[in-house]
Amino acid sequence: MPRPTGKKFDKRRQQQNPLFKRKKFCRFTAAGVEQIDYKDTETLKDFIGENGKITPARLTGTKAHYQRQLDTAIKRARFLALLPYTDQHKA
Repeated sequence: MPRPTGKKFDKRRQQQNPLFKRKKFCRFTAAGVEQIDYKDTETLKDFIGENGKITPARLTGTKAHYQRQLDTAIKRARFLALLPYTDQHKA
């Protein structure tokens, strides 16, 4: 007996799979941002993990152009003590 195929079957199968991940999108492109500001700490905190590391673009979906700006902005904010370097330093 042949296996069922088609668009409906594929979508249903993906939704039932616990490892199914949605397509990522760049938040900065969607918002029409030209430059990422180092003073906007609330936005920058979304891209820093619990251990203080910068989350890679492959996990966040950020485009390479914005990922470079994001890295620079986070590093500047850390240097100016706007953001903590690790989770042990609470800001």
